[in-house]
Amino acid sequence: MPTTTSTTSALLLSLLLAGTAHAAENSQISAADRARAIQAIKQGAKQDANQPSVKKAAAKFDFEGEFVNYASWSDVRAFLDDMAARHGFDRAELDVLIGKVRYVETTVQLMKPAPPGKPKNWHAYSARFIEPVRINAGVKFWRENADALARAERQYGVPANIIVGIIGVETVYGRNTGRFRVLDALTTLAFSYPESPTRAARMAYFKGELENALLFARKDGIDPLTLLGSYAGAIGLPQFMPGSIMKYAVDFDGDSHIDLRNSTADAIGSVAHFLVEHGWKRDDPATSVYPVTVSPNRAWEKFLGQGLSAKFTLEELQQAGVTSVAAPPQNMLYGLIDLQNGSEATEYSLASNNFFAITQYNRSYFYAMSVIDLGKAVSEARARQAEVGVKL
Repeated sequence: MPTTTSTTSALLLSLLLAGTAHAAENSQISAADRARAIQAIKQGAKQDANQPSVKKAAAKFDFEGEFVNYASWSDVRAFLDDMAARHGFDRAELDVLIGKVRYVETTVQLMKPAPPGKPKNWHAYSARFIEPVRINAGVKFWRENADALARAERQYGVPANIIVGIIGVETVYGRNTGRFRVLDALTTLAFSYPESPTRAARMAYFKGELENALLFARKDGIDPLTLLGSYAGAIGLPQFMPGSIMKYAVDFDGDSHIDLRNSTADAIGSVAHFLVEHGWKRDDPATSVYPVTVSPNRAWEKFLGQGLSAKFTLEELQQAGVTSVAAPPQNMLYGLIDLQNGSEATEYSLASNNFFAITQYNRSYFYAMSVIDLGKAVSEARARQAEVGVKL
């Protein structure tokens, strides 16, 4: 497998610490990802110190990668043959395109399994997102897009604060949408995925996303090499993978064109549509998470880790020693979620259906709670401004 000979250390560190999200299955960069990337930066810096200094022209995008003759790889040729046969792509044009694609080591490093042993810490994770920069940017975003947010709430039944929370966590309202060439990232992961127990399945997933990226670019008349996104190939304000763009993105500004990179209205409508398609229910209560205490007998442990869905009655959970701090509705199903805090006490909550709809955007309790908390913080900041007469 090829390796890079130079590491753009400061650039990589800046990108990761900025909190840029991605959506390889719409998943957030984890603390472990960041730790591994920073370690890779340090190692790369040591290697670079022993290499002659070479000045390079400024890139139009981050992480240029290196040339790999993907066109000579049999599985790549088979993929291109399939694209030509099933979708009518010109085979010669695909050869030219793949010749311009680059291998990006950063994407491989960030996909490697996390090292064992480091405990999860909800408070540390949450602090990266529920902070003044995102909250203030969220107030501004809500003010500038109030009509689209209200329309999405009416049409899809997804509250504006949830949409604002997702776009804020994902990209700080468009500030950090990623500067990897999407084709580079997806090709690298489709054919050079790191060794892991799930390597075959993950490569198949990214081949599907590479296919969707080519279809999306053709459909919209976009040069596929101009698509920029996250290290996993996610695109635009809401960080949709190409497959999600094809399935769930909507033209919400009415210009007969879906543009998640530049249209905030399209991003807003697409996030709401995604959630509805993944189980969001407009008639469920606005509150979807209810803090609880748990009994010392630990009979409730059997309800942990039972998938990303609400499937237990309140009575079942109460009989196992789960006591709600507030009063959740009796006629709903719940899941028991645990938010681990390192060496500190774990926090437990009951989560209803709409909480788990958010986890379909990113399969993480931490992510869903951050979305909810950021949306709430932005809403409260707007209310405080309204009280003192700031124009919203």
